[in-house]
Amino acid sequence: MGDVGLLYVGAVLFINGLMLLGKVDARAAAIFNLFVGALQVITPIVLIITSGGRPDVVLGASGILLFGFTYLYVGIGLLGGFDTTGVGYFSLFVAIMALGYSFANFRLLDNKPFGVIWLYWSFLWLLFFLLLGLKRGHLTAYTGWVTAIEGWVTAAIPSFLVLTGYWQRWNQTVLAVILAVFGVVVFGLLWPLTRKGGTTPARTDPAGGETTAAR
Repeated sequence: MGDVGLLYVGAVLFINGLMLLGKVDARAAAIFNLFVGALQVITPIVLIITSGGRPDVVLGASGILLFGFTYLYVGIGLLGGFDTTGVGYFSLFVAIMALGYSFANFRLLDNKPFGVIWLYWSFLWLLFFLLLGLKRGHLTAYTGWVTAIEGWVTAAIPSFLVLTGYWQRWNQTVLAVILAVFGVVVFGLLWPLTRKGGTTPARTDPAGGETTAAR
C-alpha cells in the first residue's frame, strides 16, 4: 500500500518542482498537494492499524506521515496565501528526522537503496527550509529542479519498479551506489547551472506569493 502512495508522491514533487520553476500555477498545484497529502495521511494510519504491532511496519508508516503533513500544509498554505515560515521550519524537522530514517533503513531494515533515498529527501527538505523558512529566494530555481528530479528518482520510478517486481531483482548494494552517485553528480552540476544565468524572473513560491528574483 505504501508503494502505491509513493507513486503519487513522485507526481506531487514533480508538480511542485514545476511550480517553483514558474511552469505551474500555485493554486492549481495546491489541489494536488491536498489529494496526495490526504492519501499519505490515510495510508499510514491504515498500515499502523492493520500492522499487528510490527515495529518495521509502524516505523515505515510513521515516515510516510512526515510527507503527508507536508503536502497538506503546502496545499492549505497555497490556497490561503499564508506565510511560508511555518512549513519551512516544519521542513527542517522533516530534514533532520529523515537522517534518522536513513540510518534505520541502512542498519535496521537492511534496505540500502531507501537508506540513500531518505538522504535525498533530507537534502530536499533542507532546501525547502532554506527557501521557505529562511526566505532564501536565490535558491528557488535550484530547489525547483531538485524537487522535480527527486519526484522521479526517489518516488515515481522506485515505486513503479517495486510494484512490477523489477526493483527486487537488482543487487541492492549496487542500486544504492548508483543512486548515491547520481545524486551527488546531478545535484552538484545543477548548482552552477542554475546560478550562472545571474538574475532570473521571480517565481511563485509555495505560499502563493512571489519570491524575490534568484541571484
